[in-house]
Amino acid sequence: DCKALQTAQYTTLVPAVLQEYTINDMVRGKVTWNTDSLGDFVILRSNGLPVYNFRVAIDDALMGISHVLRAEEHLPNTLRQLLVYEALGFTPPAFGHMSLILAPDKSKLSKRHGATSVGDFKAQGYLAPAMVNYLSLLGWNDGTEKEIYTVDELTDAFSLERITKSAAVFDKVKLSWMNGQHLRSLPEDELVQLITSSLASANVIADASSPFAAAIAGLVKGSIDMLSDAVEQVPPLLGYPLQDTVQSEEFKSIADDNFVEVAQTVLTAHDSGDLAAAVAAGHDGYKKWVNSIGKAQKRKGKRLFMPLRIALTGRMQGPDVGDLLPALALESGSDVVDRSSFVPLSQRMEALRAWVGSQQQ
Repeated sequence: DCKALQTAQYTTLVPAVLQEYTINDMVRGKVTWNTDSLGDFVILRSNGLPVYNFRVAIDDALMGISHVLRAEEHLPNTLRQLLVYEALGFTPPAFGHMSLILAPDKSKLSKRHGATSVGDFKAQGYLAPAMVNYLSLLGWNDGTEKEIYTVDELTDAFSLERITKSAAVFDKVKLSWMNGQHLRSLPEDELVQLITSSLASANVIADASSPFAAAIAGLVKGSIDMLSDAVEQVPPLLGYPLQDTVQSEEFKSIADDNFVEVAQTVLTAHDSGDLAAAVAAGHDGYKKWVNSIGKAQKRKGKRLFMPLRIALTGRMQGPDVGDLLPALALESGSDVVDRSSFVPLSQRMEALRAWVGSQQQ
């Protein structure tokens, strides 16, 4: 029982009888207010515009809204809105007040914590299904340990009863990991197309539809969580940082295990055409060639694979060399935008030969 009082400046809604109002909040359970703590509250400003609590109640009622799920910050507004519903003879909806999403430092999430719109996340390379998946788990779970869902699976599994009261923390590292899971669940051709388009947009490659682009995308597709990761991972694969590697502390044990002997064997294979033939035969051809070197030099495992990797890629880490070299061989001479960053096999062997020569002086 409420009544409206109007003055020349504003209109207030006044509870006619002091009483308790109770709702069965869908998240928080029973919540009770007493109108003696409320007093008069404004429903129309002096300029004639209705205030939020007045207009939102009318708007929801006229649209037939049956359930209102919103942040816990709106819980104090609920009593005022209930009074508006009652005064106008509307049936109030069911309310549920969810906990806030917090920043990693447990403060309220704000602009200073990064992206502030869906468009920002899209621009950073997050997939829509991954965003839906991650956001759905902030304050809800289905009672299992499952974390990766399709949108259809979420639609089937979701229930209001599983919304939690505790505040959730927005963890961008977890979001990126989840994005990677969704990326790798895509059909391979779709994933490769996304990666090549990203590389082309970043001016790493000239043509997203080239065989070289597809091969390079295949090298990194299993190691990225974000499309931007491919932009960071691909350029180092194109170069040949042999000088940096042989000067590193990690290289010393490999050098002491007669790395020069392995390097000379690689150079001999390059000069004879055996290395080019192995690369042209693809992964299986390269593997067969590696095994033949292992038998000839009585090496196996890391003693065989690591010196070969360094001799051929100039690096101690990276994708399978048997996949990398055939991919690099597809470069047409114009596929890589920054020509100075790309070192073809022939130039790698020239650099390796120069280094071996410096060790024999």
